[in-house]
Amino acid sequence: MKRIAIVEDEAAIRDNYKEVLQQQGYCVQAYPNRPAAMQAFQTRLPDLAIIDIGLEGEIDGGFTLCQSLRAMSSSIPIIFLTARSSDFDTVCGLRLGADDYLSKEVSFPHLLARIAALFRRSELIGSSPIEDNLMIRNHLQIDSNRIQVTWKQHPIELTVTEFWMVHAMAKHPGHVRSRQDLMQEAKIFVDDSTITSHVKRIRKKFIAIDSEFNCIDTVYGMGYRWDSL
Repeated sequence: MKRIAIVEDEAAIRDNYKEVLQQQGYCVQAYPNRPAAMQAFQTRLPDLAIIDIGLEGEIDGGFTLCQSLRAMSSSIPIIFLTARSSDFDTVCGLRLGADDYLSKEVSFPHLLARIAALFRRSELIGSSPIEDNLMIRNHLQIDSNRIQVTWKQHPIELTVTEFWMVHAMAKHPGHVRSRQDLMQEAKIFVDDSTITSHVKRIRKKFIAIDSEFNCIDTVYGMGYRWDSL
């Protein structure tokens, strides 16, 4: 049974989401604030976390929690579910490592579909034949079995969403991959600006390892291209 953590300070909303997810067969733990959630996460990590941004006395507590949880695991799917829908908040959430960012106005069927898509994507780990799991593009090595990426033998800590976006670009070097292509590979359904934010964050992680990294080209009006030269 998949374990989902919900971190939401409004009790009625928290209980409502918990009830709906439990009806779908998920094991759900709900927390009203960041300290309570962190205490639980230090004992056992969930399989997926749904986090609000404002948490009791902390106006950006969800951002802090996401950052801490991402430091504990680079692969746990994290969804922000919040009433704050500005571009600034969305970009901040994605840059901190969230896999998805949803408004509280989202319908329950839509939310459940997004959760199921993230779990399906995680289940792809180890599903390919062993010989197909390793992809090497010059200094880049991608292990699809372990969801790991290395650049010049240094590990790059990517979220699951970021991993599949890199995989989509690198498997056909020189080919332009549209934002729609990247969404399909990562099994997410977001707007173009969200994809752009993910790519910027991916670039930043590679540059942190190698300041001369320039393998991800932006092809304006079309998408992105992996240049392995």
